[in-house]
Amino acid sequence: MDDSKGIITGTVYVLDNNIDTDLIIPACYLNLVPTIPEEYRKLGSYALSGLPSSYPRFIKEGQSVSEYSIIVAGKNFGCGSSREHAVTALAAAGIKAVIAESYARIFFRNAVATGELYPMESEQVLVDSFKMGMQAEINVSAGTVTNLSENSVFKLKPLGAVGPVVEAGGIFGYARSTGMIRKK
Repeated sequence: MDDSKGIITGTVYVLDNNIDTDLIIPACYLNLVPTIPEEYRKLGSYALSGLPSSYPRFIKEGQSVSEYSIIVAGKNFGCGSSREHAVTALAAAGIKAVIAESYARIFFRNAVATGELYPMESEQVLVDSFKMGMQAEINVSAGTVTNLSENSVFKLKPLGAVGPVVEAGGIFGYARSTGMIRKK
């Protein structure tokens, strides 16, 4: 994101409703420790590897980062088990924002707490307005997403009080920046 303008631009990966945490990061990869840089990268390389084969590959063979940086999804994104690795795997793969119609509460909270990606909510169904590989631009402060491939603009729900937490890099970054805890 260009911090001075609050803009996220990138290639879109489109997902359906009810994308659960097992699809985002299968349980067999939960032994990877995100605080170890090599394992963080590996975690990213397995992001969305649980998706059915009807979806195009999210990460190309031999790569650890995806060509996609924005996910557009349907309802109930991140449902399933309370898997903290789900947000981290997407961020490690290069995702900067997820725009969904709605989120499972735990995924949304983990996204805010870690500050690793923006959990944006759409005011309308966007999965019909974006196709895999289209270009998009999110203006976080204005609360809009523009389909650059078709030059159409859509309204997003405001992040409200969680916006500054994500911008600060998560709950601990926010607490440090506001003086709630001492800076390192």
